[in-house]
Amino acid sequence: MPSRTSEPQEPPAGISRRSFAGTLGAGGLGALGVGAAASAAHAAPAFAARRKATARRTAYLGTYGSGIITCAYDTRTGALTATGGFDAVTNPDFLALAPSGEVLYSLDERGTDGAVRAFSIGAGGELSPLGSARSTGGAGVTHLSVHPGGRHLLSANYTAGSVAVHSLEADGGVGCRTALVRHSGSGPDPDRQAGPHAHQILTGPDGAFVFAVDLGTDSVHTYALDGRRGALRPVSEVKSVPGAGPRHMVFHPRAPYAYVANELDSTITVCAYDAATGVLTRGESRPTLPDGTDPGTRNYPAEVAISADGRFVYLSNRGHDSVAWFAVEDAGASLRLVGTVPCGGSWPRHISLSPSGTLLFSANERANNVGVFTVDAKTGEPTPSGAPFATSSLGCVLAT
Repeated sequence: MPSRTSEPQEPPAGISRRSFAGTLGAGGLGALGVGAAASAAHAAPAFAARRKATARRTAYLGTYGSGIITCAYDTRTGALTATGGFDAVTNPDFLALAPSGEVLYSLDERGTDGAVRAFSIGAGGELSPLGSARSTGGAGVTHLSVHPGGRHLLSANYTAGSVAVHSLEADGGVGCRTALVRHSGSGPDPDRQAGPHAHQILTGPDGAFVFAVDLGTDSVHTYALDGRRGALRPVSEVKSVPGAGPRHMVFHPRAPYAYVANELDSTITVCAYDAATGVLTRGESRPTLPDGTDPGTRNYPAEVAISADGRFVYLSNRGHDSVAWFAVEDAGASLRLVGTVPCGGSWPRHISLSPSGTLLFSANERANNVGVFTVDAKTGEPTPSGAPFATSSLGCVLAT
């Protein structure tokens, strides 16, 4: 995979990374019975409780080699069941949902340049292609997101060190590319930072600015997006600690702060955010593992997520193979590592919270499974919920 050839992602000996995929699994739920002797007064509440317990929503898995897998998940336990998918797409290892919830976007790592695709979502979560794949203009596409206005799709090309913008059609299909900006610079790590490596692109919480996280240059770029032409205008750039290797970031939903996961030095950094100017200012960095922890190998943080109320931040640790959770303190200005929990597999490339915030999913790339956790609303602690869901080598899990 061109975008991640420099990352330490070797599968077990004798197995190529492209063929490093497991057998598609399925999660099940036991039937919940109602006692035969229950009175009519108790039968209705019991039936309502059963319906609530088995409420289902849709999740999409972005894989390496197996296309997009569609699942249903139990909204109480998180148990996953495969229901379908779309396999005629190459390594759709990152996915994003349109603001309307009616269109799914994916990467398509075909050819020299990466590409992005759109799929309409049917009533049962089934996917139907919308138009054709569109080139991102650079190799190793690794991330995409939808501008909250719903008119532009943003993507990041890791190998090329560039970011792109595509217009979106009225039906949600991907239109022409309207911007392509290549970063410049390098960092002190000769193996991973010889040049720019854009790893993520996202929009700020108010929709005013676009942010590109570049692992290769130790920087986060702020851009202004021209809503009419789809062009990107550079606004500012904040540097990380040299050699930190910023990978992904997430904004606090209400406080003026962002949290950046650093892949190369196993830290997370708090940045103050000026919503008027788009400028980020680097603050404190915290380790992503408890003091004295020796994972036995180098640790590489990957994804970062935040609870809807902004009280807890979650981060996946590859190497330590855990999910860390942090308490957000000082009105968003600082983080305190509360603890870690095993991810349920190996190499948790991506984590995500369900819309309710009561479930957390971990896409365990090398274990070919999804770790499923319930989340305590008071403490933020994720607790394993049943056995991991066996599937293919994963890059992303998106619960809708």
